[in-house]
Amino acid sequence: MDKSRHATVLMSGGIDSTACAAFLIDQGLEVSAIFVDYGQAAADFERVAVRSVAAILEIEVQELALTGAAPFGSGELVGRNAFLVFSAMFATRARLSRIALGLHAGTSYYDCSPAFIEAINRAVAEHTDNAVRVVAPFIEWTKRDVYDYFVQAGLPIELTYSCESGGTSPCGRCASCQDRKALQC
Repeated sequence: MDKSRHATVLMSGGIDSTACAAFLIDQGLEVSAIFVDYGQAAADFERVAVRSVAAILEIEVQELALTGAAPFGSGELVGRNAFLVFSAMFATRARLSRIALGLHAGTSYYDCSPAFIEAINRAVAEHTDNAVRVVAPFIEWTKRDVYDYFVQAGLPIELTYSCESGGTSPCGRCASCQDRKALQC
């Protein structure tokens, strides 16, 4: 593997991370994925979605699990994306050049902001002697822009999962369900 042409996408099985993986593949990068079960309510559904999407994209998925933590529900989980980035760096032993997230504009959470990407990039660079960087190719895109790319790329919406509550049927209340409702998907 040419490390300089590789990206590991943190995948949740939703629209954003799926589009991010496809986008990086379209950019000519060799892409793999990491799915982290950190005790989120939707972990089982997300895992199925990640595996299904990864099969379509023909990318390898490494699965990690945090055990012993109390389960998490929907809403903001402070430090979640930092935890995921450092988990990826740790699990891959920093043998990659990019850790990618499908973050987009319009989210109020700090760990979905350009400031977060800048800060986490500095920390990751210091831990890896500048060998690894964090990228968020959609950080300036709206959710609609990401979804439009998703559709244009011919990605399978029916294989994705986005409800934070972790039910068989979408709850309709969480931020992810509200996004899908706004996108009419």
